[in-house]
Order: sequence, then C-alpha cells, then structure tokens
Amino acid sequence: MEPGQIATTVAWCGVALGTVFGVIANRCNFCTMGAISDIVNMGEWGRMRAWLLAIAVGILGTNLLSYAGLLDLAKTSYTGSVFPWLAYIVGGACFGIGMTLASGCGNKTMVRIGSGNLKSLVVLVFFGLSAMMTMKGVLGVFRIKVLQAPLFVMKIEPGQSLSAILANAGGTDLKTTQLVTACVVALLIAVWVFRDSEFRQHFDNKMAGVLIGLVVTAGWYVTGHLGLAENPDTLELAYFGTNSHLAESMSFTGPTAYFLESLSYWSDTSKGVSFGTATLIGVAIGSFIYAMTSKSFRLEHFSSSDDMLRHIAGAVLMGFGGVTALGCSIGQGLSGVSTLSIGSFLALFSIIAGAAVTMKIQYNMMMKEV
Repeated sequence: MEPGQIATTVAWCGVALGTVFGVIANRCNFCTMGAISDIVNMGEWGRMRAWLLAIAVGILGTNLLSYAGLLDLAKTSYTGSVFPWLAYIVGGACFGIGMTLASGCGNKTMVRIGSGNLKSLVVLVFFGLSAMMTMKGVLGVFRIKVLQAPLFVMKIEPGQSLSAILANAGGTDLKTTQLVTACVVALLIAVWVFRDSEFRQHFDNKMAGVLIGLVVTAGWYVTGHLGLAENPDTLELAYFGTNSHLAESMSFTGPTAYFLESLSYWSDTSKGVSFGTATLIGVAIGSFIYAMTSKSFRLEHFSSSDDMLRHIAGAVLMGFGGVTALGCSIGQGLSGVSTLSIGSFLALFSIIAGAAVTMKIQYNMMMKEV
C-alpha cells in the first residue's frame, strides 16, 4: 500500500474511533472536569471511577499490543528520555484551570459542539489558536526558553516509561517487565474502582470506562501498526497519518491546532487530515448522532459578556497548557498514562490539581455573593 493510502486509512480509522468516542462521551457524560467537579462539590466518585477504569483498560490494552509486537512504545511522544518536569507541572495546572473556566476540556468541547453548543465553537477557535501560538508562535518562546530551559529538564535513561525504568534498575527483560508492570497497575486500579458497590451497579459508568479504554488501545493499534510502513524515499520504517510522525492515540490539543491550520491552508496538500484531526471530526459526529437520536440536541449560547470572556480565557489557558504539558486530559490523562509514562502521570496530577483548586475558588466566590 502506498504511503498516501496508508495515511488515508489511518485518518478514516480516526474518524471511526472518534465517532465511537463521541457517542459514548455524550451518552455517559464522560468528562474529566465533570468527574473532578463531582468530587470537589458533591463528594461523588462515580465518574472518576469510570475515568480510572478507562485508564486501567487503556494501560492493559496498550501494553498487550506492545508485548505482541504490534506497537513500539518507545516510538511515542510520551516515553522519551527528556523529562521537562516544570513544563508538565505548569502546563498541566494551566490546562486544569482553563478547562474549568471553559466548562470542559477539548474532548468535552467537541462533544458539546455536536450537541449544538455555540459557546463551544468559540472555545474551539481560541483553544486551537492558543495551542498553535504555543507550538510555533509567541507563546512558544516562553515555553521553550523558560519552562523547558535546561535548568528545568531532566534526562531519564532509558526513557520515562515506568516499566523501562524498572527493567533498567533490575536488569530484567523489558518486554516481560512491561507486561507485568501494566498488569499490576491495571489490576490495582480496577480493584479500587470496583470496590464501590454503587459503581458496580451503574451500567453507564462501567460501559464508558471499558469502551473509552478500548478506543485508546485501538488508536495505538491504528497509528502504531497499521500506520507503520517503509518510507519509499528513505527505505526506513516510518509512521504515516500522524502529525508527530510517531505512534499516537486519542488527544485534543495538538490536533485542534492542526485542524485550524488545515482549514486555513486547505489547498496546501501537505496539510491533509491526520489521525488526530480526524478524531476531532469523529467526536463531533458521534456526539451529534447521539444528540439527534436521543432528542437532546439544542442550541446554546453565552448568557453574558462575562460568560464569554471566562470561556475565552479558559480556552487560551487550555491551548497553552495542553501544548506545554505535552498533552491534555485525554492526551496525557488516558493515552499518555496508558504507556506508563511518569511524565504523563505528573501532567495528569497537575491537571486535576489545577481544576480542583479553581473549582474551590469559584465555589467560595459564589458563596460570598449569596
């Protein structure tokens, strides 16, 4: 198969997986910010347990693919030896603050667009522009020269994957260590998740956790196996159909920037639809399908200028934070964590902390106004 055909196949698979993701996220209200909000404001852990179940399934599925030789986890953006710890912390915190102000992360933004939320269209544009500016523009200067300055970057050999670190420390076989570590971590998470009797009886949360985890696994298979082929120009193996030219799975920050770039330079054949941008389209399609079939589709708009400014500020923080932390609540929180990257765990914890603190501040301000 020609490289162009492979890239097209990978993109169409991205649309399909995104559609599944969109249907599930809309039907089951699968949302990072919502899960954190439930805990902070109500002490309810149901949606967070669903999120953790998705992580467990993703970890197990992704590492099984690696063990079977269908995915090289060393060829991802999450498992490299460069560890910009300050960027993970600051970027993650900014993303957590931003998604709270913007009423949801990149995933939720696309789900809401599919459901008719006009506010999310504004969020999408500012989210993508901010991400683009952080990757290649003025915000990127601060990211590289300050947050990713040599002083704040560690080198971890042979890579920042937890299994690679353990294998190197113990002198054990990487492939076996990787599978054992994944099984242990996934089992511990699953045991904690299913300890709750209420969760065991909640079908939607269980379904969301399992299916979202499988979608993440399938994303790795599509880009890391179906998209891997010999480059006819270099005669070396290369990944086709991804913006990073590495194996990828579900993520929303970078793909949103590339999506806007593709729309702006559509006649430029080098700016074609990639797996990431295709998943964005798929999520909106899947959410729209569910909204129409469930008769929940309705147009929503900003209630005030303050509401609009808050969403714009949140979108800008999400774009900056998502690129700086090398991923969003989905990109780092599910896809990255599924590789057992310690950087992904640090970014995820920072996202949760940023969101939780912002929610507490918002709640206290609201109570003072009452």
